[in-house]
Amino acid sequence: MGKKTVLTGITTTGIPHIGNYLGAIKPAIDASCNPEYNSYFFLADYHALIKCQEPQRVAESTRAIAATWLALGLDTDKATFYRQTDIPEIQELTWILTCQTSKGLMNRAHAYKAAVDANREAGKDDLDDGVTMGLFNYPVLMAADILMFNADIIPVGKDQIQHIEMARDIAGRFNHQFGSLLTLPEAQVDEETQLIPGLDGRKMSKSYDNTLPLFSSPDELYRLIKLIKTDSRAPGEPKDPDTSTLFQLYRCFANESETAQMRRAFENGIAWGDAKKQLFEYLDATLSGPRQRYHELMNDLGYVESILHKGAEKARAQAAPLLSQVRIAVGIRPLTYVAPSAADSAQKKEKSAEALERAEAGWKRAILLQLQPLLDQVAAAEDPAAAARVLVAEKAAEMESLKKKARQKAENELELLQEALVEWL
Repeated sequence: MGKKTVLTGITTTGIPHIGNYLGAIKPAIDASCNPEYNSYFFLADYHALIKCQEPQRVAESTRAIAATWLALGLDTDKATFYRQTDIPEIQELTWILTCQTSKGLMNRAHAYKAAVDANREAGKDDLDDGVTMGLFNYPVLMAADILMFNADIIPVGKDQIQHIEMARDIAGRFNHQFGSLLTLPEAQVDEETQLIPGLDGRKMSKSYDNTLPLFSSPDELYRLIKLIKTDSRAPGEPKDPDTSTLFQLYRCFANESETAQMRRAFENGIAWGDAKKQLFEYLDATLSGPRQRYHELMNDLGYVESILHKGAEKARAQAAPLLSQVRIAVGIRPLTYVAPSAADSAQKKEKSAEALERAEAGWKRAILLQLQPLLDQVAAAEDPAAAARVLVAEKAAEMESLKKKARQKAENELELLQEALVEWL
């Protein structure tokens, strides 16, 4: 069974914050080290244009996100890391899938329905006011991102599950119409990473302006941590760690023993100021190495660009053959192309079976030639039947002896290995 393919896209509309790191970046990088998976990570800069019309912001975010993933240890020899706009095959597949996708399916997309509902509540006559075709067709582009690489697993937040279901619908319709070329993806939702708290206790999000930038300066990091909301309990008064944003953030980074120690400090009445100072010191120590590497990369964007180009080459090596199959399936073919007929396919299958039979017959003949002297010996015996039984018994004993020798050899090797390990350890 082949490896599963995991794919994650990162929209280039903001600067990565600690919520992004804990909820998406760290789990993805950890998963990319698993040899059972092929990992694809891409900068979704086409998607950024759907909701951001600020060129400088998109460009700055693209630089920052690329440098962030590399600074945090993404191994681009193990994973395929690329920029969406460097893969022209994705846009061509998007159009082909658009021609197979019903408008009714797009009408049900959450983002489009939310825009229509907002216009209705605002009393606007045109319910599509402000809705671009980019927003409306967004699920098809997302489907193309996924289906282009026949991804099996898509880690997403709960709000994105519908888009994975749409990608499955689109792939299923295409396969039904043109043949099974596209893999139906599965959404993977990690409940533990969905609720990273921000400065105000709500989910950390750019939308709420409550984030802790991942690579802010130590002074800025400490300033923001001191803004984290706490209750009115005084120093010495026991505090509930499970309702504290400070503790939740600390726990996301610390190991079990450190977390247990901080929990005891809360129960023993640690002052809020001291808790904030400890959180800052822990985060600053944890992020100092990646922060330094991030700034080095931001000062060497030519290197980052070369990494993205390398990733694009790897990605296109996978995308181009699939797109070629898709084009042929829908009828976009060279003028000289001749589709294999059903008769041709049956003939190929028949020839393949004949070749297998010939190979098996040849193998049998070769063995019989080796055994011919023994067969001649049996034929010349006074009692051929008895001679045949003796020969079979001898061959069986010989085979059993070989089994015992192989087992003994393995046992000797194991014994020597154990002795060597004991001496070495």
